[in-house]
This record gives sequence, C-alpha cells and structure tokens, in this order.
Amino acid sequence: MSQAFAWLVLSTSIAAEVAGTLALRYAEAFTRPLPTLAVGIFYTPAIWLMSISVQRLDIGLAYAVWAGAGTALTALLGMTWFGEAIYAAKIVGIALIVAGVVCLNLSALA
Repeated sequence: MSQAFAWLVLSTSIAAEVAGTLALRYAEAFTRPLPTLAVGIFYTPAIWLMSISVQRLDIGLAYAVWAGAGTALTALLGMTWFGEAIYAAKIVGIALIVAGVVCLNLSALA
C-alpha cells in the first residue's frame, strides 16, 4: 500500500468516525434503534480503516490526525448543523488542533 493510499484510507476513517459521532446525537443513549445502528455502522469501519492506515503511517501521527480532524470537524458541524454556540475560544481551539496536526505532519517529513 502506498503512503498516498494510506492517507486516503485514513481520511475515509475520519469521515466515518465523524458520521458515527453525529449519529450519537440522535441515538439518545442508544434507546433509538436506527440511530444506534448508524453509530455502529459508521464506527466499525472507522476503526477498521484506521487499522489499515497505520500499516503504512506512523501510529502517533495517524491517530493525532484522526482524533484532531475528527474533533475539529465534529465541532464545526455541531455549530453549523445543530446550531451550537460559536465562541471565539472555540474557534481558537479548533485552529490550535489544526495547527498541532500540521506540526505533526511537518515533523514526519523531517
């Protein structure tokens, strides 16, 4: 597997993780069957794809990108789709997450 393909797999894993997390909003503590099923349907491939990506990518880098991108995307989608409050501190926090992930990626190139 090429490194470019590993990044594509990781990106797909992130998208699945974010979708699963958004489904949690509707699962109501796993009391609603369809949203609960959606959580499992999205989280399962998220973890599986992550396990594939770390065969080629450094695990620390891959996990940091996965967790950071997932957190930032979920926060942004929460603000846009669910009308969650937008605070300057929240935007700065998201920017710091992105900056941290960029720094980790740059350190992997060295």
